[in-house]
Amino acid sequence: MKRLKPDYIIHGDDWKTGVLCEIREQVYDVMNKQGGTVIEIPYTQGINSSSLNRDIKSIGTTPDVRMKTLRRLINAKSIVRILEAHDGLCGLIIENLEIQKGDRLEVFDGMWSSSLTDSTSKGKPDIEAVDLTTRLQDLNNILECTTKPIIFDGDTGGKIEHFVFTVRTLERHGISAIIIEDKVGLKKNSLFGTDVIQTQDTIEGFCNKIKAGKASQITDDFMIIARIESLIAGKPVSDALERAFAYVQAGADGIMIHSKNKSGEDIKEFCLAFRKQYAHVPIVVVPTTYDHIYESELCDWGVNIIIYANHMLRAAYPAMMNVAKTILENERALEVRELCMPIKEILELIPGTK
Repeated sequence: MKRLKPDYIIHGDDWKTGVLCEIREQVYDVMNKQGGTVIEIPYTQGINSSSLNRDIKSIGTTPDVRMKTLRRLINAKSIVRILEAHDGLCGLIIENLEIQKGDRLEVFDGMWSSSLTDSTSKGKPDIEAVDLTTRLQDLNNILECTTKPIIFDGDTGGKIEHFVFTVRTLERHGISAIIIEDKVGLKKNSLFGTDVIQTQDTIEGFCNKIKAGKASQITDDFMIIARIESLIAGKPVSDALERAFAYVQAGADGIMIHSKNKSGEDIKEFCLAFRKQYAHVPIVVVPTTYDHIYESELCDWGVNIIIYANHMLRAAYPAMMNVAKTILENERALEVRELCMPIKEILELIPGTK
């Protein structure tokens, strides 16, 4: 509101009481200071956003509607919270989980289709060994049971000639964005850092890939986000900034800055400097190593999207390993009963099973 400075705010009068009451007071305070007007419409009994959202989820969505959602979320929210999903069950958790914290309802806003977890869940190394067609088959399982936007981990994007087809394919499926990293050669996971060879593309070469991808789009809604690997490769923040400015000029819709530094200070330095040059270009971070930093602090640095990139698979594997080990040790399943979801719940977990 402070950034957009609207002349009018229109809201139903149902926020006079309940969890939105405090927000109402804040809105009135800001609008009064800015000389704006708040218009309250009489609330229609029996209709609320929660029930409407449930109805929308039960009906489903279309590729076009889903794809547009990410840009709308970036414009509407201070932080867009994304969680990794490698199968339909993960997607359903992200789709439906809600946590009430005071007057706020906390949710995940969308899903991250990770090449790491896609590969690992198939028993393959994270070296772009799983082709796009195979990944899309699994991604379709998520698309069928969810409505929230999806960001696709595109690794290096491959050759320019191939990347344009990837963009069109993802756009046709209703994926909101692809993130591609500015590396070349055999893909090695960034969290290895300088322990393995991390070869960056030239600025000119990667800009050409961004330009080709943007030129191949059919809509204006699909986003190509440039992932900068300078900090991973041991280069200074100044190198990352030089690349970021060039990638935005080439047409990138957002910048993802990555680091394995546990302090997060290099990320902070980058974000604050980038924001001086570009006030509104989205910044994406993946706080896997600097996980002690709260979302609110990342927001203060100018971050728009936070991706929790691998946590669902990292949580699932130890749990499954523990159950399997316990069965072997005891030669029966009694000891794992408390570690497992009751069979009745698993039978009723997915609507329509019973």
